[in-house]
Amino acid sequence: LLFRLNCGFKDRTCIPINGNEEPFNIRLHLAKDILTIQEQDVICVSGEPFYSSGGAEHKIPVVISKISKEQKGKLSFLVFLKSYGSIVNSPNISLQVQVLRNAGEEVTLTVSFLKKTPAFLKLPLCEDCTCVPSDQSSGTSSPLCDSGLHLNYHPNNTDSLSCSSWPTSPGLRWEKRWVDLRLIPLLHSRLSQHIPGSDVCRKHAFQVIAVDGVCSGVITCPTAEDCLDWLQAIAANISALTKHNVKKINRNFPVNQQIIYMGWVDEKEQDSGQDRMYSPKFLALKGSSLFKFSAPPVTTWDWTRAEKSYTVYEIMCKVLKDSDLLDKRKHCFSIQTECGEDMFYSVELECELLIWEKAFQMATFLEVERIQCKTYACIMESHLMGLTVDFSMGFVCFDAASKAVLWRYKFSQLKGSSDDGKSKIKFLFQNQDNKAIEAKELEFSNLFAVLHCIHAFFAAKVACLDPMFVESQGAATTAGGVSTLTSLKALHIL
Repeated sequence: LLFRLNCGFKDRTCIPINGNEEPFNIRLHLAKDILTIQEQDVICVSGEPFYSSGGAEHKIPVVISKISKEQKGKLSFLVFLKSYGSIVNSPNISLQVQVLRNAGEEVTLTVSFLKKTPAFLKLPLCEDCTCVPSDQSSGTSSPLCDSGLHLNYHPNNTDSLSCSSWPTSPGLRWEKRWVDLRLIPLLHSRLSQHIPGSDVCRKHAFQVIAVDGVCSGVITCPTAEDCLDWLQAIAANISALTKHNVKKINRNFPVNQQIIYMGWVDEKEQDSGQDRMYSPKFLALKGSSLFKFSAPPVTTWDWTRAEKSYTVYEIMCKVLKDSDLLDKRKHCFSIQTECGEDMFYSVELECELLIWEKAFQMATFLEVERIQCKTYACIMESHLMGLTVDFSMGFVCFDAASKAVLWRYKFSQLKGSSDDGKSKIKFLFQNQDNKAIEAKELEFSNLFAVLHCIHAFFAAKVACLDPMFVESQGAATTAGGVSTLTSLKALHIL
């Protein structure tokens, strides 16, 4: 479906553009939890609508329900097919016939309610026809006249059926009204400006896909500004619903398993073909893990069935700059796993990218704050060692057998590092006494996990020294219900 819209009203109600290219009158209405797509229709608002029985006895065209093989030899009709139904152009069944060719032994024509026909059959009005309102006070005419539907009434197709021949029973009143065509629940819905599976962005257009797969169809706006306005408004409502839902779900999880983020992204396929480069995924940050789903988790059991899960402080997230983008997709970020695998994702709006970035930083910070230290086995000079990254003390290296501490350095003493991309890391520490640089080379079996963990601890340490970060976190409570500012003071970091 293609909806051409004139957007930008404060109440988020969208009135369509009138034009020959538009098949239907469509508008959007955005509420807090649902997007409603409406169409304009002519309905009977008082009295019994005449189409309830129909037929020649009511001086309206016959509505075909079926033409059977027995009737084909005796009857035939000049059939007019349009949109939602089929209408015969005469109440006299002895007319000449134009049979549908190659239709088989039996032809069945399925007809929707006749009330849907007037709003969409827009044939030219006859010059000698004047519509007579069925209700003079309301100014509304008979629906078929109002829609411009005029069917030839004479067998020789020389006369026109006048509007006055339509029923004008007392008490009947017809009005044009907006009726709901499709309802899109916004909770866990996703927005898409792109052609499915590709990096091609539609021009001034988008669609909304509900969690159950119901789609709004492609909605086209007049300008890029109008399109962005609608996208941001819908995204804001989806985000508000998600936050409210997360708050309710977190009541069922302990403090260390609280949800920080949930939302849709598009993942770039590793071995993508030209027909499908991206597929929708649902990401969630919960406790110490990043989960990847094909659909939003609804029950507690769903969390155990994630496609993948990663420890947040052992993965690296990077927001891609314009020069780092892989294709035409914007608003992208990458995640490098503990195994060194790179995954690329995109979101539809810049505001969604900022929400993700902030949520990942917060999830990492909270987990580092919770665990306080992480130890990895390593080898130094052919001896089995252990390296502890401690949030308070820094780096501590000890003998695995005796547990004796060999050396320790604060985070501020690390002046540089390098790795071979396989297993070895060389640290450059500055001696506090003589200011000399001391090199320490360690070998790990899980190189990327160690590198990402060190980065996470450094990022958390820097966040503690950022007044804006501290103020923002002190103003709100964390998922566990304890103020981050209070926690930092308790750790003697501030």
